[in-house]
Amino acid sequence: MATDNTKGFRVESDLIGSLEVPADALYGVQTLRGIQNFEISKFHLYDYPLFIKGLAITKMAAARANFELGLLTKEQADAIEQACQEIIDGKLRDQFPVDMIQGGAGTSTNMNANEVITNRALEIMGHKPGEYQFLSPNDHVNCSQSTNDAYPTAIHIGMYYTHLRFLEHYDKIIKAFKDKGEEFKSILKIGRTQLEDAVPMTLGLTFSGFASILEDEIKHLNEAAEDFLTVNMGATAIGTGICAEPGYAEKCVKALADITGWDIKLAPHLVAATSDTSCLVGYASALKRVAVKMNKICNDLRLLASGPRCGLGEFNLPAMQPGSSIMPGKVNPVIPEVMNQICFKVIGNELCVTMAGEAAQMELNAMEPIMAQCDFESVDIMINGFETLRTRCVEGIKANAEKCLKDVHLSISIVTALNPVIGYKNSTKIAKEALETGKSVYDLVLEHGILSKEELDTVLAPENMIKPVKLDIKPRK
Repeated sequence: MATDNTKGFRVESDLIGSLEVPADALYGVQTLRGIQNFEISKFHLYDYPLFIKGLAITKMAAARANFELGLLTKEQADAIEQACQEIIDGKLRDQFPVDMIQGGAGTSTNMNANEVITNRALEIMGHKPGEYQFLSPNDHVNCSQSTNDAYPTAIHIGMYYTHLRFLEHYDKIIKAFKDKGEEFKSILKIGRTQLEDAVPMTLGLTFSGFASILEDEIKHLNEAAEDFLTVNMGATAIGTGICAEPGYAEKCVKALADITGWDIKLAPHLVAATSDTSCLVGYASALKRVAVKMNKICNDLRLLASGPRCGLGEFNLPAMQPGSSIMPGKVNPVIPEVMNQICFKVIGNELCVTMAGEAAQMELNAMEPIMAQCDFESVDIMINGFETLRTRCVEGIKANAEKCLKDVHLSISIVTALNPVIGYKNSTKIAKEALETGKSVYDLVLEHGILSKEELDTVLAPENMIKPVKLDIKPRK
């Protein structure tokens, strides 16, 4: 039992001994041990509010199930539920100071939640924090639970909320690329393969292509996130349900579904589920797919906007800041560059999650804390990157239509588009002369009278460059 003293602390005890806990803190002795033992990173539980929300929902569902089974009084259950609801509503976030990266398979995080909920519930009941004879973090808030089922369940719920938030921002960046695709749909440009000139296309196709490859990943993201809706709540320590009442698992999972409105299911084999963290691996992999594609897009944005005068220069990115401390007038593509770096970080996080996932031993994976931290972090930084890329880059891109058309006319590869109309012999002759003289294919076709300007412009019209067409045009020579 805790006691107040005159130094602004209360004394709480656990298996290891006694510690002075700040008198105004809602967390307790085990949270304090977590703070002292794991000064590891700059990532703390309070940095991930949706994870905290997942913890509160998990504890609320447990309290409902335990009340139905007669393990909590109505006063205790109501106070726990009210405390959990306050946390769900975003309050008390500062009371979750433990490092996300920790030993103990998440015990410090679970006890942080148990202690905060208990002490807030004690206040609601008219008692002081630390008066655990009226409500206990272990005997009541953690009733019928172990860290090994409550912690992963909270991660699953927090990650599913995080996934839904991710999709909101992902849809916005996809729409931004689609809008540019529509805006630039009539601008003819040269396509490239292996960095060499290929055949004509439109600038609109470049941007609608970006949108399409990103949109394809929504299905994979949703499939990966669906696994979070299967939980091992009721497994307790290793999946056997020891210390839980018969029927508790089913009642708790039903309460989780009622609270969230999601189709949450109990894992079919709780021993297997308790050591299995593959859902975190799967979601990290889905994020990696997005990162790989977004990295390619940002590489293209930097290449296609390179210059402005001595590069490809097909479009201009918004100028966001001076690009050099020594070269006046230089402006760098800083927004795609930062998105590239975010992608590298997400890809690295996926490797960390994979390694931690394969580190499971026997009936538990003790490395789950780093897996959770990586997945939550990857989503957070990608969301920030999407918003930055969308608002500070994509939406402000301006096309250089004349430059794009000039490149098409100068390109030798334009003869590929002309070949079905003017024939292989004429195409070869024009291509050879263009290479030897430096003249454009466009000008040489007109110079040799093979097609009229109107006919040539028809062949090279954007609408005839982006799909198979049959043109009733014959060469004059």
